[in-house]
Parts: sequence; C-alpha cells; structure tokens
Amino acid sequence: KKRNEENRKKKKTLGEMKKPVGAEKKRVKRSSGSASTAARDSGSDAPPRKQAVKKDLFQLFAEKVRDHKGLESRWAVMEQARVEYFRGKDFVSFIKNHPECKDILEEDKDLDTEDIANVLLGKNLLVRCDRVTKTLRPGKKKLSTWPAHLEIFRDGQAFSETDAFFAWTFEKRHPLWQTLLSFFWPVLTLAICLFPVYPHRCKLIVLYSCAGILLMILSLLFVRALAFGAMWILFGKRVWFFPNILAEEATLKELFRFWPKKDEEEPPKWTSRLFYTVVAVVVVMLLRRHAPDEAARARYQRRMSNIIDDVLEWSPKLALSGLMENQPPVNITEAANNSSDAASPDQTEEVDQDETQGDEEGEDWNNSDIKT
Repeated sequence: KKRNEENRKKKKTLGEMKKPVGAEKKRVKRSSGSASTAARDSGSDAPPRKQAVKKDLFQLFAEKVRDHKGLESRWAVMEQARVEYFRGKDFVSFIKNHPECKDILEEDKDLDTEDIANVLLGKNLLVRCDRVTKTLRPGKKKLSTWPAHLEIFRDGQAFSETDAFFAWTFEKRHPLWQTLLSFFWPVLTLAICLFPVYPHRCKLIVLYSCAGILLMILSLLFVRALAFGAMWILFGKRVWFFPNILAEEATLKELFRFWPKKDEEEPPKWTSRLFYTVVAVVVVMLLRRHAPDEAARARYQRRMSNIIDDVLEWSPKLALSGLMENQPPVNITEAANNSSDAASPDQTEEVDQDETQGDEEGEDWNNSDIKT
C-alpha cells in the first residue's frame, strides 16, 4: 500500500511539472510565429537587400566636365607626375557658357560655380596648384600663361578665379578607340615585320605612301621654319604657322590649326637679327659651293635605287632560286674522274713502297745464302 501511494504521488508531481513545460512550448511557438509574420510584414515595406550602389553625382559631373572640349586645359609636371590642369577663370566661363552641365547634379544644380569647385576640392577630385617659377625670365614682360611645372598650393585648398590652377586627381576614362588601338598596334608591328614577303604590288603601295607622307611632313616643317626665319629677320616677329604641329598633347583640331598665336614676347634686337642673317647667308653659300655635281648625284641615285630594288624584289622563292643558280653545275662523271685522279697518287706511292720492300727482302735473302 505504501508503495502504491508513493507511486501515485510521483505521478501527480510529474503531471504537474509536464503541464507548464507544454504550455511554455506552445507560448514559444506562438511568439515565434507572430515574430515571423511581423518580420514578413515589415520586410514587404523595407527596400531589397541588394541595391545598386549609387555613384557620386559630383564624380559624374567632374568626368563630364573633363571630357568636354569647351574647358581649355593643358598638361604639366607636378611632383614628378604628369597632370591635366585648367585655370580658375576658364572654369567660371565654362560653367557660364554651358549651364546644362550642372543638370547632372540634380538637387545641387543651383549651387554657384565657386561652391561647386569647393565641393570638388573637398572630395579630392581637384587639387589647387601653383606655378613653380614665380619670377620673370630675362626678356619677358609677364609670366607664362600655361606653366609647364606646377606644385601643390600650400595656403589652403579653396577656389579662386585670379591666377589659380586646378589639376584633376582621378584617372580619365579611356575611350573605345584607344582600346581598339591598343589591340591594333601588335597587328601593325607584325605586318611591318612581314613586309619582305608581301607581293610586289603591295610593297610598291606601302613604299610610295610612306615616302609621300614623309616628304609632306618634311616639306611642311621646312616651309614653316623658312617663313619663321624670314618674318623674324625682316620684321622682328615670331610667326609660327601650324603652331601645334609638334605638340605632344593636342587634339586633332588643335594640331592642324593654321593661324599662329599672338606674339607676346619682346621683339628681338637688330644686332641679333643682323647676326643670324649673316649666318644664314654663309650657310647657303657653303651648301651651294660644296653641293655634289651631276655625276655624283647620279651615282647616289643609282645606289639608292639598287637598295630599294633589292628590298622590293626580294622574296623567299627568288632567294632560293638565286642560291641554286649561283652554285656551279655538278657532273657525276667528272666528279668520279676527279676522285679517281685524286686517289691515284696515293695508290702509286703504296705500290712503290711494296716494290721497294720486296727488293730489299730479296737482297737480304741473297746475302744470307752467300754467307752460308
């Protein structure tokens, strides 16, 4: 009886303990379900996890302004690096003439030019620069408009319109034609190396086109230098036609600009003009005196034409045929006779040696018989 009563008590206590545990499990399940539904409801209103990274509008504005042809810029060396820079007054005039460029800024398009430039400076898209040489060179009235060497401005990075330079700090995107040109250069190099195996007509086309372009460039430079020398000696003016023809950083439009820039330098002295006039006359007289005669010119022309003909007419087939033709014909019978004739003296010498040895042996035998 006692054992039965103890078992009943244990069952009651176990039942009482199981009831709150089950209730707690139900409560946990209900709470987790309500939390998941709340998360679903809130997730429907929240934005998606993977959103496109929005690019800085001022970065896009800087790239657009830099690629625009309306803003005049130059290249210079700043702390052992080449940078592209512009002047502050040119930036102000550019924004005034092209206000549509500010539309990319959206909410900030109503900002002033100075505020926009200060934002670009704050985002390190621009850096203010200053000229390295701040003293006038001898013979000049003012400093150069576009200095070739710059340094970082030390007195604060703020926009200024008067005598201030600003350099771009980000790398410029390369256009598609430059990418295609980078793939085209190896093909062009391979084509140049394979020039000797071209057909004769292609060789003539390449030769005459390259010679014509080279002659045009040299004649243009010669006429340009001649016009400059004549204007400088006669009138004391520095006039360079096609002023950007030898410029490294120039667009195609600027490269073939014909009219020269305004001469801002001090005119030369009459003594220097007279000195260079005498030097030019002496050089012309020396060239005329020591010029080659007709026979020498014909000889030089013949040599050059022979060299060009060798280059144009060369081909692997002609080279192989020329090598075969230069070799003398080989006759088998004559070769055999020559080989027999070459080998006969040795054989005769061996026969003579054998005969002499036989005679000596015969004499030795006779002497031995006599002694016996």
